[in-house]
Amino acid sequence: MLPATAPQRAPGPDPDADEIERIRAEYRRREREIPTGFYDLSQPAPGFAYTRLLPVVMEALGRAGKLPLARRALADVGCGDGMWLGQFVRWGADPAALRGIDLIETRIGAAGGRVPEASLVCGDARSLPWSDASFDVVTQFMVFSSILRASVKRRIADEMLRVLKPDGVILWYDSRRSNPRNPNTRALGAAEIGRLFPECDVRLRSVTLAPPLARRVVPLSRASGVLLESIPLLRTHFFGVIRKYPGQGSA
Repeated sequence: MLPATAPQRAPGPDPDADEIERIRAEYRRREREIPTGFYDLSQPAPGFAYTRLLPVVMEALGRAGKLPLARRALADVGCGDGMWLGQFVRWGADPAALRGIDLIETRIGAAGGRVPEASLVCGDARSLPWSDASFDVVTQFMVFSSILRASVKRRIADEMLRVLKPDGVILWYDSRRSNPRNPNTRALGAAEIGRLFPECDVRLRSVTLAPPLARRVVPLSRASGVLLESIPLLRTHFFGVIRKYPGQGSA
């Protein structure tokens, strides 16, 4: 069993409470304003992006020596509706060894419906409710680009390193190019990701055809989407594999 006791924060006012509330409010806005099913995997463009990312994630797990996933402890930070937790189960992970945390209660409810055996927490990833060096794999998919304040990113990255085993691996997937029409998100470049994980080996590769382009092209021709995605300039996300250097221990 993995402990579910969060580390205690220092007493006093929380200087980043307003940023956490901004993120919650932004997700509530998205739930109200984005059409139902817009990001559903049954839609051509989201489904295309997901299926193209699957072999990248699988290959990374294999290269990191984390396959098979049975007996591996995995945590998804910002787990949303549990899509990736469910995928890990399909790849052989023990559902009882899965952990997830998300700010939004409705998303945690959906994740619980998808993977009922997993241990899920509605909470703030600046203080993960797990003990040091607990996980073989820690993942984040599209979390950090929703955070605008550097201090919040820093604390979450530190927590991810804290709960990672010395030989564990962080899998990162997030925007590398900002959407100028959405001021509530901000992409992260390679240099910033490196600063978030100092004294770590950070390997990044560009992935994912630009979503606006995918929404136009993929419904007409999946093959054209594959061809366009082969052009680095048209890829808008980073997939990363992050490891502690030997001897670093827990952060």
